[in-house]
Amino acid sequence: MKIDNYNFAGKKAIVRVDFNVPLDENGKITDDTRIRGALPTLKKILEAGGSLIIMSHMGKPKGKVNPKFSLAQIKDDVAKALGRDVKFAPDCANASEAAADLKPGEVLLLENLRFYPEEEGKPVGIDKADPAYDEAKKEMKARQKDFAKKLASYADVYVNDAFGTAHRKHASTAVIADYFDADNKMLGYLMEKEVQAVDNILKDIKRPFTAIMGGSKVSTKIGIIENLMDKVDNLILCGGMTYTFAKAQGGKIGKSIVEDDKLDLALDIIKKAKEKGVNLILGTDCVAADDFSNDAKTIVCPCNDIPDGWEGLDAGPETRKSFAAAIVPSKTILWNGPAGVFEFDNFTAGSRAIAEAIVEATNNGAFSLVGGGDSVACVNKFGLADQVSYVSTGGGALLEAIEGKVLPGVAAVKG
Repeated sequence: MKIDNYNFAGKKAIVRVDFNVPLDENGKITDDTRIRGALPTLKKILEAGGSLIIMSHMGKPKGKVNPKFSLAQIKDDVAKALGRDVKFAPDCANASEAAADLKPGEVLLLENLRFYPEEEGKPVGIDKADPAYDEAKKEMKARQKDFAKKLASYADVYVNDAFGTAHRKHASTAVIADYFDADNKMLGYLMEKEVQAVDNILKDIKRPFTAIMGGSKVSTKIGIIENLMDKVDNLILCGGMTYTFAKAQGGKIGKSIVEDDKLDLALDIIKKAKEKGVNLILGTDCVAADDFSNDAKTIVCPCNDIPDGWEGLDAGPETRKSFAAAIVPSKTILWNGPAGVFEFDNFTAGSRAIAEAIVEATNNGAFSLVGGGDSVACVNKFGLADQVSYVSTGGGALLEAIEGKVLPGVAAVKG
């Protein structure tokens, strides 16, 4: 069922959103992107005459009640965003009465789902090596089903609009869908847009296709790199992983971050790219610093000849040029992970060069997808988020989708 085709009038809709928003020490939201992202779906239901039960997790309370992660802290922000009162259920598993009392146009926010271990469905307080673990896991899976059934009982229709957790087979993201027939479960607008964006990248490729993978570790990106090898024309690898590649090829990297146990893997990636005819672009020069701080002394030097006691913290000017030369003529672009320690203002040039090249390509008709927490933070920091085709809300979910994995949260609804 598509959300646009469903008649919500007089129906209670339970909607899984991702309101895992960052809070400061006073419990105030520092970035409300995720709340704003869910508004089209929530407002559609209310304006169509439905009532709304909103459920989400926040943080990692590990199956225990923890006031630090209470969604009560964001109730007023949600109310303000929706432009109407929001009721609050302080126990998500005991909200039957509050849900039953909802009238069309009313909103109920449930307390953090992860205050219950059943949400994640993992046994608590028992090690995987324990002989009793398998039995405990079986028991927890049964409890997870009961928990999902309870949540489902509050509503007539289920909407999943939480792409950020779509890669998890949790009670509220996948298991709950079993308790609704195909005509009464659907993806929200945000989920539909995310799924479409991934399809554009993987199934509707306009060439040249350039993927930019940044970040500190090759190991966390290997699945994606391997899946993309068969699809991309250009593969830019940047950020901290630059120095693993430099060292693997016999370079001197000073005290730069490196995965010494992944040097063979780096060489293997170089070899595979050559075999598959992929243009692999690695940094040639970097901005190195004598300390990991914004105010450190800096030099520009080759990535494979960094003096002892210095570490590469950003892409150098020649590297920025070579990245832009590949990105600007591209027609499909994926960016995940920064080119340097962009949190420090003095080391943003590499990431900014990538962002600006992507904007230029987008203006020339490319489809550009930016995803993963740090890249999203980059385009937001540079004020360029509205100048790329799509900014994904999902970190892990986006990466798993690009790896070609089936997302349980999508499969549970679409079959």
